[in-house]
Formats: sequence, C-alpha cells, structure tokens
Amino acid sequence: MKSVKTLLVTMALAVSGSFGAYAQLTASDAFVSAPAAVFPLLNNSTRLDMIDYFNSGSSTTSTNALKGKSRIVSLETSKLSIDMTDASSYELVILPKKGGGSLIGLISTVATPAPDSNLGVYSDDWKSNITETVFKKPVLVDWLSAEGKKNKDEVEMLVPFLLISYDFDPKSGVLTLTNNTKQFLSEDVYSIVSPYFLPSLKYKWDGKAFSALK
Repeated sequence: MKSVKTLLVTMALAVSGSFGAYAQLTASDAFVSAPAAVFPLLNNSTRLDMIDYFNSGSSTTSTNALKGKSRIVSLETSKLSIDMTDASSYELVILPKKGGGSLIGLISTVATPAPDSNLGVYSDDWKSNITETVFKKPVLVDWLSAEGKKNKDEVEMLVPFLLISYDFDPKSGVLTLTNNTKQFLSEDVYSIVSPYFLPSLKYKWDGKAFSALK
C-alpha cells in the first residue's frame, strides 16, 4: 500500500506543473501536489488517505501533525473543502484561466471568535503566489453602506476590526465575502453599527481576476 501511495505522490508532483498542457487540473490533484508549506499539518500520504476515505464514503478522520483530526468534508472536480482542526478549515478551488490552463485558489478560515478568511491565488504548480495581481481585498470603506460612509469615524471607533468569511462557487465563478461582525460584537454595539455595514460583498472570476459585483 505504501509503495502505491509513494508512486502516486511522485507522479502527482512530477506533472503538477504541466496540467495546463495535458489535462484539466482538479482539486484533488492540487491538494496532493501542494508543497508542505501550504499544508504543513498534512503530509502527502495523509492527503491521499483523506481522498480515499472521502471517495469510499468513510467518515474516518486522519491524524495531522498536531495529533488532531482532519478530514475532507466535500470534494468536487473544481473544489475541495477540508476541516483541518476544530477551529480551522480550507477551501481549495480551481480557477480556469482565460485562454486555457488553471490557477489555484486557497481560502483558509479560522473559526474563532467568528469565521475569518484569507484568500491566496497560486499558479497551477504552486510556485507563484499571484494574489495581489488578481484580487483586491476590500477595506473598511468597501463594507460601509451609504449611511455608514456618513458615520465612518463612529464605525472606526466602535468596530476595531472586521471578521470576514469567504466562499467560492465554481459553477457561477462568484466569490462571496460574508460580514461576521454580528458574531463578535455585543448586542448593544451591533444595534448601533448594523445599519452602517453591508452584509456581504461578491466578486466574479472572469478568467483573469476577481472583479467586484455591484
């Protein structure tokens, strides 16, 4: 069994930079071929086990490097979702490039005190992080309603930071950012600032970059 896994890992790593030329990159391919720095808690053998467990319908979890439990919770051709620990998760998505080929999107989310995500976008061989060239992360003013913009100073005083969760739908190509402010503010404070915030922002992947939807 080990030798088969080793062979599969070797094959995945060998062709990871050539998917655009030979085959459509899948979420499973990208998960297995990711360097250790991307998923430091999961070695390649563990990742293959996780895929096998999911595809066989098993609820078995895999032990990660922290001796915690990790598992794949959903797996499609273009999207893979992982519960990494009790408080963290990942969403790996394949982003088709205009003209052919693919990029890899990786959303990492920490669950406390409310879900908060970050997005990274990489070349299909994981060698280049191109996030800044394809996605402009929204700042506070982007989350403010018309009323909120009139009261920006008050918002900045009452809300020290925002916690935002991300989710990407490969079918529509839409990235949805959800404002989780309500989950960590007191009811009194939230009742004041709730009219000032937009509940979500949406971005469309056009094959080159994420563009904000109005």
